Amino acid sequence: MIEPKLEVPAELRDLAEKTIDQAEKAFGMFFDAATKSMSSVPGPGTEVSKQALVFTEQNMKSAFEHARKLVHATDLQEAMRIQSDFLRSQFTSAGDHMRQMTGSLMQQGKGKS
Repeated sequence: MIEPKLEVPAELRDLAEKTIDQAEKAFGMFFDAATKSMSSVPGPGTEVSKQALVFTEQNMKSAFEHARKLVHATDLQEAMRIQSDFLRSQFTSAGDHMRQMTGSLMQQGKGKS
């Protein structure tokens, strides 16, 4: 069976890319402000919060990269492969993040004893 091509006008792809770039820039500014804010208010959960923010930023960067790849998909099969790869990497990343967060929380708990 032949997969139909995704007929998306170049102007629409360009607009999607610009929108992704603008959203990524806005999130970058948000993460910069949040990081500065956390640094100015030290506390017992600050390190875990910083780590959670870093993980969130990594996830957002992955999502923007994923969106850029999808914008350039030329057929449904390619779009599904891109989606599958993204979901696989997100599940792996989420597991890694959970292990790191759990380790950090356990270290904090040991420090209080």
